[in-house]
Amino acid sequence: MSLLLLRDARLYAPAALGHVDLLIGGGRVLQVGTALPALPAGVAHAEHDLGGRRVIPGLIDGHVHLTGGGGEAGLASKVPPLQLTQLTRAGVTSAVGVLGTDDVTRTTAELVTAARGLAELGFGAWCHTGGYHLPPTTLTGSVRGDIALIDRIIGVGEVAISDHRSSQPTLDELLRVAADAHVGGLMTGKAGILHLHLGDGPRGLDLVRRALDTSELPPRVFQPTHVNRRRALFEEALALAARGCTIDISAFDIGPDEDAWSAADALERAWAAGVPAARLTVSSDGGGCLPRFDAEGRVAGYGVGTSATLPATIRSLLDRGHSLDRILPPFTSTPAALLRLAGKGQIAAGSDADLVVLDEGGGVHDVMLGGRWVVRAGRAVVTGPFEAEA
Repeated sequence: MSLLLLRDARLYAPAALGHVDLLIGGGRVLQVGTALPALPAGVAHAEHDLGGRRVIPGLIDGHVHLTGGGGEAGLASKVPPLQLTQLTRAGVTSAVGVLGTDDVTRTTAELVTAARGLAELGFGAWCHTGGYHLPPTTLTGSVRGDIALIDRIIGVGEVAISDHRSSQPTLDELLRVAADAHVGGLMTGKAGILHLHLGDGPRGLDLVRRALDTSELPPRVFQPTHVNRRRALFEEALALAARGCTIDISAFDIGPDEDAWSAADALERAWAAGVPAARLTVSSDGGGCLPRFDAEGRVAGYGVGTSATLPATIRSLLDRGHSLDRILPPFTSTPAALLRLAGKGQIAAGSDADLVVLDEGGGVHDVMLGGRWVVRAGRAVVTGPFEAEA
């Protein structure tokens, strides 16, 4: 693979580093510096002037239904599997796949296969074992075994609590699966987290508070998601973040009359409350079904999540006057640290060459994945094998 020298990037790594040059080779960032010297004529390379455009790390989407979600309204309502460009065009270069309500016809084996398929295309793909229900559906017969023995599996989830679709887990059941995730992570150096789906139920985060109160498990094991779906629930989540949990905000499309916070609103409220950047992540629920239920628990309508809500949230926060270096950690460096994804979430010498070039409005202009351009000027130039030609 030839070398690539990117000139005049206004770099947010995610910290603001000003105007720099980037030397890319072998799928990695080799050097970052001001006015890097020209490469010798005999060295195969290309040079590209970014003209001072803002460059950020590739986004990490920590909650994606790679194999498709849904199914609550019958088999015809199952969402199709995601394609590569549904992620890359949104600036996402790494993702963690999950199963949801349907962990019977959607399986952990299928999810691992989808993650491996994306990895073959150069995309950073991992997944959790299990789904909404306990005991979790696994490949080896245990959460610990899956984390220890399956390369792509890094945790367990999304296990549902406070939701009529959950298995109504008890505290002891939740502690058992959290302990298995934690020990599996210790054995392998993987994340070893319990990724928790939060529904609209009035119990909210009570199970997690009790787990912290009554066990020796570290708070980092518990990562509740969808915490901004109700405003009162978000206040509970802020209290958990103060105790050391990393809370995951979902970049849902929120209507003006909903009792919820948009991802941008939720981040602003978390910042105002003094929540450290290391305790906040944002994910999309891409490929997941977003159902609305009637009083009897039947689906009254639904939409489908998309990773495109991540760059849309970044643009919204830029429009509100927030600096890019403050905005980026929940989309890049924090999920990389929590999920223990080496080389991801930052741009530095030795990191993977996953980066996004923003346009003037803060939208996704170009995307580089492992040192290869996959999106140029907003258009996918690399596609999956069953997508339309680039």
